[in-house]
Amino acid sequence: MHRVQSLWSGYGEISRYVSPRLNISIIVKHISPPLEAHHPRGWNTQVGHQRKLKSYQIEANFYRRYGRLCDEFCVLPQLLTEFSDGLQQVLVLQDLDQQGFRLRKNQASMSDVKSGIKWLAYFHARFLQQNITDLWPIGTYWYLATRQEEFKVMQAGQLKDSAQAIDSVLNNAHFQTLVHGDAKLANFCFADDANIDGLAAVDFQYVGKGVGVKDLVYFLGGCLNQDELVKYEQSLVQEYFAVLSKALSHYQIDIDFTGLQQEWRDLYAFAWADFYRFLLGWSPEHYKINAHMQKQTDIALSRLPK
Repeated sequence: MHRVQSLWSGYGEISRYVSPRLNISIIVKHISPPLEAHHPRGWNTQVGHQRKLKSYQIEANFYRRYGRLCDEFCVLPQLLTEFSDGLQQVLVLQDLDQQGFRLRKNQASMSDVKSGIKWLAYFHARFLQQNITDLWPIGTYWYLATRQEEFKVMQAGQLKDSAQAIDSVLNNAHFQTLVHGDAKLANFCFADDANIDGLAAVDFQYVGKGVGVKDLVYFLGGCLNQDELVKYEQSLVQEYFAVLSKALSHYQIDIDFTGLQQEWRDLYAFAWADFYRFLLGWSPEHYKINAHMQKQTDIALSRLPK
């Protein structure tokens, strides 16, 4: 047994178990909530504790019921078995290392970014316009209804005043899918084999209903700095929609793509503003906050109904 990492705020650990005789390995995610939480940024509240507990239940639901619907274009570990006893929960998953996705990266090349965009586009296409009720009603870990504590301490201003309206615009979009909800670089595993295309994703605690550009904004904001966003953002957004169109054809989904693309492009700035709202309450000095995020937020605010 090899301990891979601990879970956020000390809620358990992820370990790898290897059988040399059978030449197989598995990943065991053991959720064991602490008696007293120790959040890295000090958010040690009962609300946060209950949100984390629910997130692990949601993740188990996703792996159990929907993970098997994902193919080689949006790879993720398949659930092998699971156990639970009270608040203790164990998920036994395929080891992505054994599938050829052994690399973890702290910095993304442009090729890596495009691989992540491809994964997101296929994932979003796979679950587009499906009536799924046993995951988060709204995906992403920064969803406003679940982040009222952070919202209360957010500095007063136009964004705070408009937060509910921005949230409503996103949540009431016509075209909805499942969003990963935490599509950061650390949650992607890269192939170390030239014969394997793309990457694989892990950590589906905040998967739920939403517009695809919420994942796209979060992913790009985590991979690119401000200068890179200014230089490459438009072409990468174009890349996302081009791949999304291919993915819809791949899954044989008949939909008004022109309408989908127009709506989600219009919501792109709103997705930036929504995440900015969370950061201003949760960690107002966060390194991801920059002038580009503010510019996109200003665009969203200017488009709200008067």
